[in-house]
Formats: sequence, C-alpha cells, structure tokens
Amino acid sequence: MSGGSGPETGGRGGLRAALAGLTTRGRSFLAAGVAAAICAYLLGQADLLRVGLLLAALPLVCVLVLHRTRYRLAARRTLTPARVPVGAEARVGLSVENLSRLPTGVLMLQDRVPYVLGPRPRFVLDRVEAGGRREVSYRVRSDLRGRFPLGPLELRLADPFGMCELTCAFGVSDTLTAVPRTQPLPPVRMAGEASGYGDGRRSAALAGEDDVIPRGYRHGDDLRRVHWRSTARHGELMVRREEQPRRTRCTVLLDTREAAHHGVGPESAFEWAVAAAASASVHLLERGFPVRLLTDTGTSVPGPEGTAGGPGGADPAATAGLLLDALAVAEPSGEPDLSAAYEALRGGEGLLIAFFGELDEAAAEAAARMRRRSTAAVAFVLDGAAWAQHSREARSGARPGTLDDRLRIFRAAGWTALPVAPGASLPALWRAADGAGGIPSDGPWAGAAATPYTPAGTDGAAAGAGSGT
Repeated sequence: MSGGSGPETGGRGGLRAALAGLTTRGRSFLAAGVAAAICAYLLGQADLLRVGLLLAALPLVCVLVLHRTRYRLAARRTLTPARVPVGAEARVGLSVENLSRLPTGVLMLQDRVPYVLGPRPRFVLDRVEAGGRREVSYRVRSDLRGRFPLGPLELRLADPFGMCELTCAFGVSDTLTAVPRTQPLPPVRMAGEASGYGDGRRSAALAGEDDVIPRGYRHGDDLRRVHWRSTARHGELMVRREEQPRRTRCTVLLDTREAAHHGVGPESAFEWAVAAAASASVHLLERGFPVRLLTDTGTSVPGPEGTAGGPGGADPAATAGLLLDALAVAEPSGEPDLSAAYEALRGGEGLLIAFFGELDEAAAEAAARMRRRSTAAVAFVLDGAAWAQHSREARSGARPGTLDDRLRIFRAAGWTALPVAPGASLPALWRAADGAGGIPSDGPWAGAAATPYTPAGTDGAAAGAGSGT
C-alpha cells in the first residue's frame, strides 16, 4: 500500500495553465463571443455586442473560479496482491480524501495503466464533502509476465458548465509483478538425490539432531544426553553428539540464449522453459532444498551461495518470491554459449536441474561437462525442430534429426536427459525423470509427456505451485 498527497488544484500553475485547461466547449464559447463582438462593432449592433461579451465572459469566469479554488486532496492506492501468476487478477483500490474545508465539485479520476493490463480505468465523483473520503476499485490482469507500473493517478476538476478542466497528477505509483504460472509437480525422487534434510551427509554442530555416535563428557553437558551403553563400553562418561544434517543444495539452470529458442509469445519455447524453471524451483523449495536460479549469463538468484529453504535458513516463501520475480523479467540473452553458466557452477553442486534450448554439438558437449560439478543432474532439452515447426519459424540454424545425438551425449556424461516437444506436460516429464527406473530409450512415457497440462487458477505467487512430499 502506498499513498501521498497531491498538489493543490490551481496552485502555482498560474492563470496561463488555467487557460490551457479550456475544454472544446469553452474554446467554442470564447471564439463565438469574440466573433460576435467583432461583428457587432462592424455592424454597429449594441445587442449583438452584449451577446458576444456574455459568450466570451462565461468560459473566462469559469477559468477564474477554478483557478481561485484550492482543494487539498490526498490519494492512496492499494494493490492486492502485488505479485500474481500470469492470467490471474489483482485488485487495485483507490482512495481520495478531501483535506480542505470546502466541498469539491465534480471530480474525474483516471489511473494510468499499461495497455497490457487493459483500458485505463476512469471514475466520476460527484461531490466530496470537507474531510470526506471516496473509495473506488478496479481489477487488472496480464496474460504476459513482467513488471508493470500503475499510476500516477490523474485527477480532473471541472466546472458545472463543462467550460474548463484542470488536471493534476499525484506522485503515487505501484508495480504489479506478473510471475510465470507454476504447476504442481509429483513428489518423485531424482537419480542420486538426497532429501533436502535428513538423508544427506552430516556435519557436527552446536545444536541439531541426535546421532548415535557418542563423544566424551564435557563440563556443562546435559546429563540427559548420557549414552549409557557407550559409557559402560568405554569405562568413562559418554554423551550423544549433537548433529545437524547437511542440506543438499539444488541449482535450477535456465538457458535463455536467444539462438536456442524458437517463436515468441505465451506459447513459445522460451516461455515454456521459464514457466518450467519456476515450477521446479518452487517445488524444490517446498521440499526443503536450498535453491538458486542460474542462467546462461552466469547470473545467480538469490546469490552465489543460494538461500536455504528450510530450518535455519531463509523463509522458503521469501526465496520463492525472489526467484519468481527474477523469472518474471527474464528475457532472451545474446550469449553465444554456456561458458558463463559453467564457470558459475561450484564443485559439489548437489542436484542440478537444467532447462536447455536447442543445442548444437559443441553446446551439448559443454553442457554435458556440467555434470562433473554436481552429484545428480537432470536435463530437459527442447526439441528445436519441433518447436520451430510449431511456431512456423524457419531458422537456418535449426538442425532437424539431431536431438537423439544430443541426448546420447548427455546420458553418456551421466545426465538424466529428456526431450521436450511442444505442448509437453512438465508433471509427466518430472515423473519420467524419477531416478528409480531411469529414463527408457523408448516407452509410453513419451506419449504421456506430450499431453497438454491445464493448471488450476491461483491468486498468489506461489499458490498451487507444487506439492510437498
């Protein structure tokens, strides 16, 4: 929620600014009055002169009255919620308060919104008493992801005859973030994956889970932690160690190279990859993984070290918000290869989930080498030829019939690699990536992966984004 007071109507704008506010009706009356006065002078008609003076004086009097009228108005905007999935609606509330001692005349409100969110909303307020307040609201929705400014709010003050309108803009604006729509993913176990907590390797800490490995008693240790069986075996007082699990980190890699994706718009390959990366990130955060988003430019969100999504770390919802905000403004990059992403990967990366666009042989081999810096890796590789045909885009760089070769390169390097065709269902692909049975070279899963998936509607950024284990 944001708010602020607008400038006084007819303040230091001056009389010239007030004259510039004459409407078409006011200008017509003024022109007719001047013309009538000139004709009366040339023809010597006193009655026509009086009519001309009346016609010319009426808009000028209206301008003077509005110029001398000083209303102090405050405006406030409420955006609920400020982050919505693509296609969902957000409610915008406007509150206008009259801070002056005089009631206002007719007020017209108009809020500036980008054309992507729909037409500009306009409201008419008949009269606001001294100290009174009026509240109106409207809804916006976007079929495209991104960050969209709302405001500033414009207020128009008009006289009863419609001769003059004065406009002032409040310095209040907000930003609506339309994030990729996420899909709930099945709670499968990736190849070589350790759970976010509890199943990974352990490291000693000051506090945490119990471990059966005892240590010698130290002054100040709680006697309730004495391990009596080890005490009898060693002949000295032994206590249970206090351990905490080492969390398996996860990196979601998104290939944003412009040359690797075909088509534009909501149904393009790039938008599928962005939405899939969002779904995977939110799903893994809900399972307790520390997740970071990495792109081919080497940019890392939340940061080089990632952010924990469980006990002792940052709030998973806050981390999901950071990732979704970054994906909301993701754009195709001009990177020629994946070298920057390879350099950004750390040793012992943990679980690596990658969404690749079309790859030539050199790019596929470079991407396959990323497997060395992770304990488990799953790649979703977009079928460039199929996506190019889907978007009716003939690109000279497309290499039909080479996807199987690329997948073999990945699998030879230890990746779990899956092809992605237009209309592929991410939940079906996610289930196919289950490390229990690996990825078959042929089988019924391919047909299931091509089944379109229709997500349920959501109102929040992470609502319905995934299912926990």
